[in-house]
Amino acid sequence: EFMQAFWDIEEVQAKAIQHLASFVRDKSTLPYLLKFTELIAFAMKTHVDSLKLQVDGCSLLLEIFSQALEQDVVIALDENVISSLVDTVRIHSGNEELLSLMCTLLMMISASEVAADNLRKVGIIPDLLSILRNFLRNEKICLSCCGVLWSLAASENNVDQALLKSAVPVTSAVLQEHLQNGTVTESACSALWALSLQGCLTEKEYEPTTALLLDALRKTPGRPLLVKNACLALASLLRLSEIPALRFIMDSKGSGINLIKDAYHLHFDDPEVVESICMLINEMVQYEDVVLDMLSQKLEELLSEIKSCFP
Repeated sequence: EFMQAFWDIEEVQAKAIQHLASFVRDKSTLPYLLKFTELIAFAMKTHVDSLKLQVDGCSLLLEIFSQALEQDVVIALDENVISSLVDTVRIHSGNEELLSLMCTLLMMISASEVAADNLRKVGIIPDLLSILRNFLRNEKICLSCCGVLWSLAASENNVDQALLKSAVPVTSAVLQEHLQNGTVTESACSALWALSLQGCLTEKEYEPTTALLLDALRKTPGRPLLVKNACLALASLLRLSEIPALRFIMDSKGSGINLIKDAYHLHFDDPEVVESICMLINEMVQYEDVVLDMLSQKLEELLSEIKSCFP
């Protein structure tokens, strides 16, 4: 009632947000705090020019949503709340600190299919791509934006194909820039996987994308989620054309077959990783030249081992 009564007074809203933030550490207050998410978003929209209120409001929402995720509480945000948050992103598109917080918040929100659909409706994709281009070196922003792109591209609801196609070179640039960072690479690989599943890559993008995914496997082979995402992205590419399949076996830095053999030996006890490797192998056998290479590198021995471990 206090926030609603003085909605147009910035100082009142700022103090209310600070007061609510004092309850965040007490996890038992989550049901109480969840009732304020719309009011916090409305305060941010009303006083969108106040950078401090945006940072404080976003930080508070991040704390609330983080707790909700920890406690498996589903948060359904309507289109108005999503629109308010996206307004903040657009108005403060040059503020790296705030965008870092906002993009993390949007990634959390996009895990809900309803919220992802609302993000699509308010046209978030061009904003994400612009942010990625402007802050390509910011690991946190790249991780979050690729996470949102994955949610939107993987959604069953129709997303503008032309927009998603424009996301491919930007996502590839993120992967290239952050090959040494496992968490960002995982996120970028998952986005490329979703984009390839949606048929967003052009023929001229097949080879360089395949090479990038192989580089990701080379740089950080010990991360199971990264290996899984990269293998699934490669499988979807090989499903489309022989071009990526040939690049896979004849890459100048070494054959992809050796990479997946190494990946299996690192993660043989992880069923999800092994399944993704099997899906990739299943796409490889479509092409005669690839099969010949598989036989020459004795990949059938690996398949026999997988079959004995996962009967």
